[in-house]
Amino acid sequence: MCTIEASQLAELHEKLSSLEQEIAALRRQRSQREVPDHSFTAWDGQQVRLSELFGEKDQLILIHNMGFACSYCTMWADGFNGLLPHIEERAAFVVASPDDVKAQERGANERGWNFRMVSDKGSPFAQDMGFASEDGQPTPGLSIFVTTGDAGIRRHDSAPFGPGDKFCPVWSFFDLLPYRTGSGEAQRAGR
Repeated sequence: MCTIEASQLAELHEKLSSLEQEIAALRRQRSQREVPDHSFTAWDGQQVRLSELFGEKDQLILIHNMGFACSYCTMWADGFNGLLPHIEERAAFVVASPDDVKAQERGANERGWNFRMVSDKGSPFAQDMGFASEDGQPTPGLSIFVTTGDAGIRRHDSAPFGPGDKFCPVWSFFDLLPYRTGSGEAQRAGR
């Protein structure tokens, strides 16, 4: 068994941090594309436009969630709840899923979620944003939208969600555990 030195880990973490900063700088320079003012269903059953989801903010983080049928999407959303006050200091935050609004409200109440949710069920929105397959099957991720009022809505950036991503802190905890899944000697990392 090879023993990893602390200095080796520190060096790799420094390289990773530098690359992440470089990626973030490049992302901020990407060109934005104008998007239509899509319509969603709010919990009160009324239609709400993408432009209305900004509230008083000029930036919007919109989560493309696959719904309560996806345990991973539910786990990501559990993590957003604790981050919400910090996020909302800078941007509006909304979770959109294909679940109907009654299912969203029931599930959110059971899990204690405090963020706003809308349904994109029957809408081309997720597909237009690249978060649904051609046959309409949703995929998870997020889109960052900006608005300057009269100039319309632009999508600044997007990112997919998946095991190990930076949008669900639990993955970093799991990476530090000696066992990959379950328990026992047979599940030791590296086997």
